[in-house]
Amino acid sequence: MNRHYEHQYLDLMRDVWERGSERMDRTGIGTRSVFGVTLRFDLAGGAMPLVTTKRVYWKTATRELLWFLSGSTNIRPLVLQGVKIWNEWPHARYLRETGEDISLEEFVGRIGDDEAFAVRWGELGPVYGKQWTDWPTWRYRKDGLYERGHGINQVAEVVRSLRENPGSRRHIIEGWNVAELDRMALPPCHKTYQYHVADGRLNCALYQRSCDVALGLPFNLWAAACLQRMLAQQTELEPGELVWMGGDVHLYLNHGALVEEQLSRQPSGNPRLDLTRKPPSIFDYAIDDFVVRDYAPQPPIQAPVAV
Repeated sequence: MNRHYEHQYLDLMRDVWERGSERMDRTGIGTRSVFGVTLRFDLAGGAMPLVTTKRVYWKTATRELLWFLSGSTNIRPLVLQGVKIWNEWPHARYLRETGEDISLEEFVGRIGDDEAFAVRWGELGPVYGKQWTDWPTWRYRKDGLYERGHGINQVAEVVRSLRENPGSRRHIIEGWNVAELDRMALPPCHKTYQYHVADGRLNCALYQRSCDVALGLPFNLWAAACLQRMLAQQTELEPGELVWMGGDVHLYLNHGALVEEQLSRQPSGNPRLDLTRKPPSIFDYAIDDFVVRDYAPQPPIQAPVAV
């Protein structure tokens, strides 16, 4: 009998918790961490690496992915959809810069209700979507100065190169723009995507520099597989293997209860993703285009987010 795909994830969680080195980190909470991990998932037949031992809110992860592809760097479009993933960072900046004592809930409410407030305080800097769709370039002028050139849409370039030159080794989407890291609310964790075509199948290798196994990785695996499926559909390829590679792979010390509960559960089922239509471009997908079948997860497990 074949081993359930999710055991890779659970084995990783157990290994990090039992073997990881305890380290302090920028959040002050502390982690147990291992370095250098690889997971592999075959996406053939609509299969997706969707965690079943707790409920993963895959629509939230998909909405975040579509937000990346829109190029937006403001949390307001997410707030209006009820997506809370990025709220803590601008809230922390607001408290730090204004000194106003305002709860996260009240801050998010103002972001949704007041567009001008969102423009001022909802920005995250040049995070994922900016780098993916509008990587900045500069050109040298005759007067010896530099000026901003046309931004590079890396996602569109990958679609083009997959169609025109599938054998290329340059199908890459990169988020780690060294020149702009200090302007980002959070530098990219899932930073480098490389695509590879073999036997009519589209494979993806994702390198993630920093990975929160408990809260982040289930979302990261889902989103990476979604993007791979979308690219495969747009380029008339079959989905192949997703290879996930983690650098600093960690669990926060205050996630012990989550780890204990999740490791007591057994994975079950084989959820599938259907893409209900093929939009005109990779940038035209909507949340209703994604339908998950045969997903019967166990109850969610709550744990605090480290900011």
